[in-house]
Amino acid sequence: MHGPRPNPLTSELAEAAGEILVRLRNASPRVHSVTNAVAQNFTANVLLAAGAVPSMTVDPVEIAEFVARADALLVNLGTLDRERREATEAAIAAAITKRRPWLLDPVFIDRSPPRAAFARMLVERKPSTIRLNGAEFAALAGVAPDDAALRRYVLDHPGVIALTGAIDVVTDGARLARLENGHRLMGQVTAMGCAGAAVVAACLAVEADPWLATIAGLLVFTVAGECAGERARGPGSFATEMVDALANLDRETLRARARTS
Repeated sequence: MHGPRPNPLTSELAEAAGEILVRLRNASPRVHSVTNAVAQNFTANVLLAAGAVPSMTVDPVEIAEFVARADALLVNLGTLDRERREATEAAIAAAITKRRPWLLDPVFIDRSPPRAAFARMLVERKPSTIRLNGAEFAALAGVAPDDAALRRYVLDHPGVIALTGAIDVVTDGARLARLENGHRLMGQVTAMGCAGAAVVAACLAVEADPWLATIAGLLVFTVAGECAGERARGPGSFATEMVDALANLDRETLRARARTS
């Protein structure tokens, strides 16, 4: 008796994600991360576990040189002090000059109109991917985050939108995928989402199609989260298990556990 046939989209995206994971491990790209103060240590460890190399300086004097020598850039607005604002602008300018992919994670723009205005300005610099939750999308776009709104936004602002939540949605306007992996404890550890965005940035460094790269990064992170959740005793041990799960994740496990539609 034959088992259920896999969803063709699931099979294709899982296969692509597995290949990107292998390339990530082989290439060891450097991801420069302008991220919030509470996320730096965990993000660095997650990048190392995934197979990438982190750099973290936010000094406006030297950040352009770091980004110019990196393979991708993460811009996270979590703790947006004056130094990080200045560093962000210098980092993005360097990424554009060197044609490096970069990801915008507009954290908490729903709670601060000045931060939302800054994020809208950054969107005009054409990030490869914008990763955000529903409230952040509503603050950025001025509309509720349904499929039609996501597609319209991407058509007006070319790139990829990754809307994260219980089910992640990734679209480039023409293509749309839903990703259903993850674990409830991922929402109970500080900096988990910030670190996940860094993994997506690492995948952008090794995959020219930002839609596929974004899907791969989210699947790598959320499948690792499921594996970590099976061993964790609570949020504290989950953070440690998450780093271990990422380090031990292989393409076979990723392909077997990925759930997309």
